[in-house]
Order: sequence, then structure tokens, then C-alpha cells
Amino acid sequence: MNAAITEFKSWEQLTVLEQMQSQYWDMYKDAYGVRPRGIDTSDWTEADFEREFEVLGQTIDANINEREAAERDSVVKFEARVTELVRIGAKDRETALRWIMDSSGAGGDWEYFCFLNGLPYRYFAAK
Repeated sequence: MNAAITEFKSWEQLTVLEQMQSQYWDMYKDAYGVRPRGIDTSDWTEADFEREFEVLGQTIDANINEREAAERDSVVKFEARVTELVRIGAKDRETALRWIMDSSGAGGDWEYFCFLNGLPYRYFAAK
């Protein structure tokens, strides 16, 4: 085995502060979409991490609420588009959806279509 390769510790082998550093790293990514840079947590205490977890948790919750509101708005707009296509010539919802997919650039991938149009993930799985 190469001496330069070190083995990672399991979660149980980490100290509480090492676990908190890892949790901070993940929560920061969830909150801001990138890993933290230039933030030295090596001297942080458990209380420091707990305070930061509170702020990050609030940011994550706000992001979720914002995304869900945007998805609801996208659903309303999308369903209005489907209704309009049926009104102007599509024989039914299925035909309207086919027309929309054909013009979308999503290549028949409904989950990618959801991403492109701000719809909730798996929106069409329940339809």
C-alpha cells in the first residue's frame, strides 16, 4: 500500500468537533450552494458551531420556502399553458403535453423538463 494514502476515519471515530466541522461543511453547501472557503473552523467551540447551525438552518429553510413558492408559480403558469393549448387545438392534455415536450429541448426527459421549467421534481410522475 502506498504510504502517501491515508485512510479516512469513520463517523464514529471522529471527535464531536470534527463531526460538527463536517456538518457545518454540508449545511453551508445546502444553504449557499458552494462549500465554504476562507473560513477557519479549527478554533471553533461546540457553541460556535451551534450558533452557526442555527443561522444556516434558517437560510436553508428560507431557500426551501422560496423554491416551493417558485415551483407553485411555475405549476400555475404551466397548467395555464396546457389549458390554452387544449383550447386552441390540442385534442386533450396528453396531446398538449406532447407538443410542449416536442418544443422544449428536453428530449423526452420529463424530469429534465421539470428542471428547465421550474416545476417540482417528479411533477409528471403523479399525473
